Amino acid sequence: MKQAAKPFQFMAASTLVRICGVEVRTVADLLEHLRTISAASVFNHTFQSLGQHHFLTEGFSNDFAQWVLAACNQPQLAEQLTSLDIRQYESVEALRADLLRVLEEFVASEPARAQQRAFEPFYFCEAVTVTVPAPWRAHNLAEFCQGLEHISRETLHYHFVDARLREPLTVNDFSYWLEDSLGLKELGDRVDLIDIYTNTLDGVRQLILEECRSWTEA
Repeated sequence: MKQAAKPFQFMAASTLVRICGVEVRTVADLLEHLRTISAASVFNHTFQSLGQHHFLTEGFSNDFAQWVLAACNQPQLAEQLTSLDIRQYESVEALRADLLRVLEEFVASEPARAQQRAFEPFYFCEAVTVTVPAPWRAHNLAEFCQGLEHISRETLHYHFVDARLREPLTVNDFSYWLEDSLGLKELGDRVDLIDIYTNTLDGVRQLILEECRSWTEA
């Protein structure tokens, strides 16, 4: 079996969340605070939220859209906010810019509805991810599959979702390693195409394993 140029080190990941002390009660307020809130907070309510609600394969994939629907009763705006595919973003600031654009258009076209008081407030929170090396290290595809079977959902989220924001990557850690260290570009591309919106994290894990095992058995 082909050995990797560099082994893949799985990282045990844990996310710490803290409340920022910013309370929002209207869509207009959400827009204004989103301009200045920290990147860590934007990350928490989008990328990290996807991991927290990994068991949902339907509904809204970020906290902003969920609040706009449930607390503000603005389903069309919620759909616009959730239509932003986080897989396409290489920075939190690029995602923030598009979130702001959607909210600005709504506030400009629906000023009265943008000022309506929500049923419950939205609280901005920040997420900080702490990592340490996990017990699993892969030197080939078989060892990679073994490690993938054992890692936590938090670790899977860190490598498969969060990684897209870490320079110089624009793909997940797994696909990058498969191409860069094993020379398996086609397999890496297939793994990167796995949909994180229509699958749970456990479903993503199984799909990655199926793709990789099909190569080990070929």
